[in-house]
Order: sequence, then C-alpha cells, then structure tokens
Amino acid sequence: MARKMNLNFMVVAAVAIVLSVCFTTIVSYRFFQKEVFADLSSFAEMMEDLHFMEQMEDQRVVSPHDELRITWIAEDGAVLYDSYTGNDVLDNHRDRPEVSQAMRNGEGTSVRKSQTMGQSIFFYAKKTEDGTILRIAKEAGSIWNVYGSTLPVILLVAILSFLISVWLARQLTRAFVLPIEQMAEDMEHLEHVTTYRELAPVIERIRSQHEETLRNIKLRQEFTANVSHELKTPLTAISGYAELIANGMASKKEGRHFAEEIHGNAQRLLVLINDILQLSQLDDSSDYHRSFGEVDIYALAVHCVKMLQPVADKHGVTLSLKGTPLVISANQGLMEELIYNLCDNAIRYNRGGGHVWVTVTDKLIVQDDGIGISPKYQKRVFERFFRVDKSRSRKTGGTGLGLAIVKHICEVHGADISLDSDIDIGTTIRVEFSQNHP
Repeated sequence: MARKMNLNFMVVAAVAIVLSVCFTTIVSYRFFQKEVFADLSSFAEMMEDLHFMEQMEDQRVVSPHDELRITWIAEDGAVLYDSYTGNDVLDNHRDRPEVSQAMRNGEGTSVRKSQTMGQSIFFYAKKTEDGTILRIAKEAGSIWNVYGSTLPVILLVAILSFLISVWLARQLTRAFVLPIEQMAEDMEHLEHVTTYRELAPVIERIRSQHEETLRNIKLRQEFTANVSHELKTPLTAISGYAELIANGMASKKEGRHFAEEIHGNAQRLLVLINDILQLSQLDDSSDYHRSFGEVDIYALAVHCVKMLQPVADKHGVTLSLKGTPLVISANQGLMEELIYNLCDNAIRYNRGGGHVWVTVTDKLIVQDDGIGISPKYQKRVFERFFRVDKSRSRKTGGTGLGLAIVKHICEVHGADISLDSDIDIGTTIRVEFSQNHP
C-alpha cells in the first residue's frame, strides 16, 4: 500500500512539475512577444511623428545590417521602400498577414520563422494618415533560442523540485499509513494508535465497529450455547422416556405417564424452536417494515386478553383490561406477539388470587401484583434465555425468550420499554410508542 501511494505521489509530482515548466515557458514567451511588439509599435509611432518616411528614399534611416527592418508599403501593396533590399526586388505585400490586418484595422502583427537563420521574425505594421503602411520587422530568438541558455537552470530546478516532492511524498505516506499499520497489528488497543485529527473519526468508527463485532460474536456464542443447553434438556428427557417404553420397562400406568412427559417436552421444544425462529426473523427488521400499517393497540389487547383468559383462570389470576383506542403504524402480528407475551408473563409469574391489569392510553401498560423481580436482575430480564427462577420458569413452560422477543419488537417499531418491579409487590412494564415512527 505504502509503495503504491509513494509511486502515485511521485507520478503526480512529476506531471505537476512538467506542466508547470511548460506553462511558465509559454506564458513567459508570450510576454516576450508582447514586449517586442510594443517596442516595434513605439518605434513606428516615433518614425511617423518625426516624418522619417519622406526622407527614406534619399537617406537610409536604418542600414541593411541594423537589427530593424523598415518597409514602406503603398495602399495597393506595392513596396515603396525597404531598408534591406530595393523596392523593385520585392513582390506585392498586400497578402502579408500583418499588412492585410493593418489595412483593415489600422495595425497588424505576425511572427514568421526565418528559413536561413532559424530565428523568429516579428512584424509590426501600422497604417499611416495618408493610407500607406509602415512595417517594422525585427529578428528575435524562437522560444528555444530564448530559453536555451536557461534550460540547464530550469532542468536543475525541476530535478530538485522532484526530489523534494519524493521526500515529502514518503513522509506523507508514512504519516498516513502508520496508523493503519498500527490498527492492523493490534485491533484490541486502538486508543493507543498514533493518528492525526482528520483520521481520528475513522479510527473511532473502526473501534466502535470492532467492539460491536466482538460483542455480537460473544452474544452469538452465548446464544448458541444456551440453545444447545435448552434443546438438550427436553431431548434427553424424550430420549430417556422413549427408551424405557421401547425396552418394555414401563407398566401400562407408567407408560401413560412417560407418554405425557414425552408430549410435554416435545411441546416445549416446539415453543422453544418457534421463539428462536421469531428472534432470528426480528434480527432483520427490514421485512417487517414493509408490512407496517395502521394498528389499534387497544383492539389487539382485547383479543389477547380474550385468548389468555383460560390461562389466567387456570392459574387463579384475575385478568382485566381498560383504556381507549390507540392507533399506530406497526406490524400487526408483532404487536399481537408483544401484548400476548407481556400478559402471559404477568400471569405465569403471579400467585393464586393475583391480578393482571392491562391499560391502553397513549402507551401500553401491563401491571401485576405477583412475585416481582429483584433489582439486581431487572436489567437482565430482557436478555435471551435469562430466567430469574429457572425451576419456576421451566415449570410454567417458559423458554426465557419471551421478554427478549418483546424487546426486539420494540426496537423494530422504535418504541421504548421500561420495567418497574418490587419483590412480592409486583411488576409494571410500560411500552411507549414513537409518534414519529412511519
């Protein structure tokens, strides 16, 4: 990675230096051209102001070996005077670029390369008051001639700039890659990574994701271990009772008892598997979001209370409901599961003669006067497979997943769930639904 970044930096630096040299050279040469034409223009104006043209044929103002060449051209393009050659030798100049421009616009310029000297010739033409054209020409170096003497210096500066750029590229690459290398070597101690301000949010995000990944791995391992343990107990019982029956070691009366135990453990397995599948589906809440619609919590509570009334009668618990309609955007099946689980728990972990009150206002409240939950366990009751009283939970048919499912359903719907409980006084669970939830 570092090698590739260094190479990219060096390529960028080299391209930037070459482009800078080319751009600077072109701009400088254009400035040079502008200065030459300005000088020629000033000389032409001076000649016109001093009336030199009237004396050109009798007195040569500039001799052929001088650096300036002066040409006087008639309106029809015929050469009236040229300081380098006789006017009868030269052909018509009407089509020369600088002359045609001057005839149209008052002045014109052009640059042509000398075929013999390898120099650039700068031409400036000016239209005079009488309609004739005064042209001044000067030989000057081409762009290569102008910068030929400075080329070694330019190359030296370019090489030094490139070397400095390579050194800076190495330093920048090292500063950028070092934190990444440190993270790769020790993901457990990201707080000790040497970094810079711009990379700090990225490292913090990676650290959070790493911790979340580890936490999820730990939860999955615990979940797998708990599932294995929970499945092993009823399967062991089923296998044992079935073996006794198969070996003819059970009497008719015992066989009936063993069959009831096998049926009970099989039912427990089915409930456990259904709860596990429910949790797995809740881990991906996107499917449920697509099936959201208007749901009346009070109407669902009426239905759940009606279904659980026989269970409440069996446990000697009085189950009652009061409240008003509460319509929210939700998945109806999940909401029914939530209300059912809360009411079912309140009934199962109650005592004979106890009460369960279900209230629906702007929130859902399920309250009981049962055995209650110790404060040290209240934060853990929503964990998967956590049971305050394992023997009672198994006796009542609980899997330890009911409240975990309830919490997941609340998360899917953006609802807040809270618990308030006291030993031998009872438990109150509140579910507050977000009004902004879609």
